[in-house]
Amino acid sequence: MSRRIIPVADVSAIPDIAGTPLAARGTLADQLARPLRDLRISVTDRCNFRCVYCMPRAVFDKDYPFLPHSALLTFEEIERLARVFVAHGVDKIRLTGGEPLLRKDLERLIERLAALSTPDGRPLDLTLTTNGSLLERKARSLKDAGLTRVTVSLDALDDALFRRMNDADFAPSAVLDGIAAAQAVGLAPIKVNMVVKRGTNDGEIVPMARHFKGSGTVLRFIEYMDVGTSNGWNMAEVLPSADVVARIAEHFPLVPLEAHTPSETAQRWGYADGGGEIGVISSVTRAFCGTCTRARLSTEGKLYLCLFASGGHDLRALVRNGATDDEIATAIGRIWQAREDRYSQLRGSAAADAARSGNGPVEMSYIGG
Repeated sequence: MSRRIIPVADVSAIPDIAGTPLAARGTLADQLARPLRDLRISVTDRCNFRCVYCMPRAVFDKDYPFLPHSALLTFEEIERLARVFVAHGVDKIRLTGGEPLLRKDLERLIERLAALSTPDGRPLDLTLTTNGSLLERKARSLKDAGLTRVTVSLDALDDALFRRMNDADFAPSAVLDGIAAAQAVGLAPIKVNMVVKRGTNDGEIVPMARHFKGSGTVLRFIEYMDVGTSNGWNMAEVLPSADVVARIAEHFPLVPLEAHTPSETAQRWGYADGGGEIGVISSVTRAFCGTCTRARLSTEGKLYLCLFASGGHDLRALVRNGATDDEIATAIGRIWQAREDRYSQLRGSAAADAARSGNGPVEMSYIGG
């Protein structure tokens, strides 16, 4: 079988820092007037799950060439880059992977990032997305290090189905124990993400809603997306979010809720009886590119401007080649100001195909969700 390796340096360019500097002034807008507000940092490309929609075992097997430790950004490098992003207006940082809790001594990085503040003195919203497998053991140390809250991935409550989907023989009860531990130490409000794949786990929609209703945990349903190429994505396996809402409403009446912020990815629905809320993230059927304020920093320091991007910008090269903070700020500012990514809005069009021509889209396990 021919092995497809995640594209890395061959699709990443070293940013140009020559010419007039671009100072960080707390506000930065792209070509569509979208501000830079959110930074997602992948701290590892490794994961202990082999979920069929993200890291299928047929591709990510025991011989897969994951990145060597020397290629990863150090905690000091991540903190330095994060500091520049915050100066440009970022006020929310999410740590992702792979599975971020596999990164050794992650709490040290959290302590560094928790010490940062926005130009007007506000603390950052510092969050982490995890599969929950190590959360019960790690919840207290994460909270003590300064983490604000967590988002946990859980695609089914049915034991056999969940074990098949994660392909690591991991039980949903252990993830639920991790969620309970996170609640107990105050990593809240907790969000639980369920990727819905038609014909695979859509029968779990109502059981999941029933389980988390009234718990204080916000359950979010994510449409199965065409991120990367290893998951064999097929539009026929996408269950539109509107159908998810309709299924839940048959059992528990729902009312629409206003978004917390203009850039929020999820549409919010509240239980009519006051039992909490759910969210639906509709990247396939209802694109939200127009309000996207997110940048993504890969494990080895490549800056991506879209979850569906096929190319990035090599910030690690700047850091390790002696660039000053002002030069790094100039690079990030120019990259964001030139941004016009909106793949989800253009999906299936000639423009979207042209944007991806020559290189496959980056894998979710490499860039984070």
